Amino acid sequence: MQTLYELNRNKLLGYTRVKLSENIKEFPKKLYELADTLEILDLSNNFLSELPEDIDKLKNLKILFLSNNNFKKVPSELKNLQNLYMLGFKANEIKNFDEDILPLSISWLILTDNKIEILPESMGKLTKLQKCALAGNKIKTLPKSMSKCKNLELLRLSANELEKVPPWLLTLPKLAWLALSGNRCSPKIKSYKNSYDFNDIELFELLGQGASGEIYRAKMDKKDIAVKLYKGDVTSDGYASDEIAAYLELEKHPHLIDVLGSFSGKLALALELIPKNYTNLGFPPDFDTCTRDTFEDTFDIESIYKIAKAISSVGEHFHKHNLMHGDLYAHNILINENSHCYLGDFGAASFYEDDERYEKIELRAYGCLLDDLLSRSKDTEHKMYKQLSMIRDNCMSEDFNKRSSFKTISKDL
Repeated sequence: MQTLYELNRNKLLGYTRVKLSENIKEFPKKLYELADTLEILDLSNNFLSELPEDIDKLKNLKILFLSNNNFKKVPSELKNLQNLYMLGFKANEIKNFDEDILPLSISWLILTDNKIEILPESMGKLTKLQKCALAGNKIKTLPKSMSKCKNLELLRLSANELEKVPPWLLTLPKLAWLALSGNRCSPKIKSYKNSYDFNDIELFELLGQGASGEIYRAKMDKKDIAVKLYKGDVTSDGYASDEIAAYLELEKHPHLIDVLGSFSGKLALALELIPKNYTNLGFPPDFDTCTRDTFEDTFDIESIYKIAKAISSVGEHFHKHNLMHGDLYAHNILINENSHCYLGDFGAASFYEDDERYEKIELRAYGCLLDDLLSRSKDTEHKMYKQLSMIRDNCMSEDFNKRSSFKTISKDL
């Protein structure tokens, strides 16, 4: 993080990335002196409520974060930032979102946790849009124009007020990661797993954390377990209570972390403690990959085959319960040295009424997972590689009717 002191004394000249968080109330125009180089600007966690008319002087700006400020509308001044690729307005007070105020270059749009009721029809002009986070608003319907967003791959709509899911949404050719829980149209699920007293557990060290909560090692009845503590009622993917319901609904599966139960009066889950030799299969997308995970390792084809078989089995298990994981990614998979894996993080999980199109969407995510793993394998002539490539191509077909099913894939593998 940089400081206003450094900015005002010309110590940031030549920087491509600047982050300032010092209770700023007015946009620092001194940033214009960085216009030739500045590509990423993060002014989150300040008190900004408007942008200057001449912000387009930042001609090379690609990424702009303005989360946790005081904006009440999406600023129209953004329109002329013709190179803007990613825009983040998480946790403001935005209610108004006018027509034709976003540059058509936008690929990644974050408007989570605001007060938006109506999306503009001009959303359909954002044909480069790949990733759109709208959870935690008051949206009742989606503009029909969004059916033109053919490149949309990830959409977060949880914790809104949608009356129904528009049919065109379920047939978008590249949609792979969809979250819909916590809407008026969402099925209501009641779970009956064990409910524990939180005072009966003892918490130890932090094992990991994400956007929605923190996971600790704990003891309960002299048994080592893991406990996930949620940070609040609403997460970046939706309501914490919906995530808990998804965990509790599923029966045991060899590639799912066993859920012991929830806690009365506490947003928390008791989970099986996974051995320390399990690590994340991949890492979340970065600014360049947008919707695709990143990796440090290469993979042998036997490991990829084991992962593919395990996750297809989990996918079949999910959709037997009319439940979509919504975040089927390598970074949500834990794996050990023997290539045994667990799929975790149900934050984007959504129950749905019986409709095969939801599974078809998830199959696209499964295809992307295979594509990522196969791209990091050198065993391209192996028969397993060729078999998995055919499955990948089927799952990634932009004609969702041509995609298979998790049950069929599990049988084939």
